[in-house]
Amino acid sequence: MKLKIVWSQFAENEIDKIYDYYLHKAGIRVAKKIIQEIISEPNKLVSNNLSTQIEELLLDRENEYHYLVCKNYKIIYSIDKENKQNQIADVFDTRQNPVKLKRTK
Repeated sequence: MKLKIVWSQFAENEIDKIYDYYLHKAGIRVAKKIIQEIISEPNKLVSNNLSTQIEELLLDRENEYHYLVCKNYKIIYSIDKENKQNQIADVFDTRQNPVKLKRTK
């Protein structure tokens, strides 16, 4: 069963913040490269239908969250089998305090 990738507005906003940060710190080429890598990473989930590690810090949430790692970022997602989707909920910079992962919109 192939699952479609759906990005939440919150995750898209985090992508925009990451892009803006690297645009000002390292230039447009680096910013585009990093964002492209982050956006491409979840494509592994579509064809392989693999389930990655569960995000331990989010066990108290209603949904079960998993994550992929890309560079310094965790791509947090849940699996919606009913709608055949991997829902990307967040893109989290792992250099931050892990407790910040529990933030809400």
